[in-house]
Amino acid sequence: MRRSTLRQLEVFEAIVRFGSFTRAAEELFLTQPTVSLQIKKLTDVVGLPLFEQIGKKIYLTDAGKELHQMNLDIFERLERFEMVTSNMKGMKAGKLRLAVVTTAKYFAPRLLGMFCRQYPEIDVSLEVSNREHILERLVKNQDNLYILGQPPKEIDVIAETFLENPLVVLASVNHPLANEKGITLKRIAKESFLSREFGSGTRIATERFFADQGLKPNIRMELGSNEAIKQAIVGGLGISILSRHTLALDMPTGQLAVLDVQGFPIKRHWYYAYPAGKQLSIVAQVFLEYLQQAPQLLVDVSCHYANIGHCPLLPEGN
Repeated sequence: MRRSTLRQLEVFEAIVRFGSFTRAAEELFLTQPTVSLQIKKLTDVVGLPLFEQIGKKIYLTDAGKELHQMNLDIFERLERFEMVTSNMKGMKAGKLRLAVVTTAKYFAPRLLGMFCRQYPEIDVSLEVSNREHILERLVKNQDNLYILGQPPKEIDVIAETFLENPLVVLASVNHPLANEKGITLKRIAKESFLSREFGSGTRIATERFFADQGLKPNIRMELGSNEAIKQAIVGGLGISILSRHTLALDMPTGQLAVLDVQGFPIKRHWYYAYPAGKQLSIVAQVFLEYLQQAPQLLVDVSCHYANIGHCPLLPEGN
């Protein structure tokens, strides 16, 4: 009886991941006819179609879905074996796939840079996207670890905090409230708010904070990125509540002010998460040990990167 080959399964996995024969061919440095031939051979082995095409999109058949689940297990076991053998040789080697929400991009690359210098044999891939897309990846178990500002309640995950993530009120330096002290939340609620898209962790935390005080922010405009919000603030379109980490990169120099609002900063944390029941790879465990053993390093990076004198990420008294 003919058996499927590892190469055929690799081609199949790439097509599922990209949703395209062409993209899979590019990823694997193969011609599209070669990819099609490999899938034809795999389909012959299975005896059932693996894909169906509707319009320009391809979808997995029921047989394809079953094969995909098996495929994930096969490649995860192979990856684990490679890591185990590397560990036996005294090397920390393998691949770390990390997916983070967009706001985490202000510190995640620096963290990974330090990690890679410490473990040069580990290859790292970083996926940065909005919360909704990161949760989709988490459900599909596409990565080793996930970094979010708020762990999902609708998904069974293991989640732990590793870094503070204070939310602050930002306005233009020319805003009438820029130099006021002890501004009330009721006063702030009257201002025009610039907000991230619905479902954003920052937006969820902001609306919950106002609701606890019996208030509702006056959302004037929704924008899809923190950079767009900061530019809109500078343009005088309103104020916003963002993570203090967003001051780390692309900040319009001298054009933003952190307002002194009662109850702020909102104290939140960054979480690392992974699906409950998932067996972490050796490399993922090494990365978690790195996070847990270097809390002060994380603080130093965040505060230096944000270019602020008193660091709001440090515990009280420091």
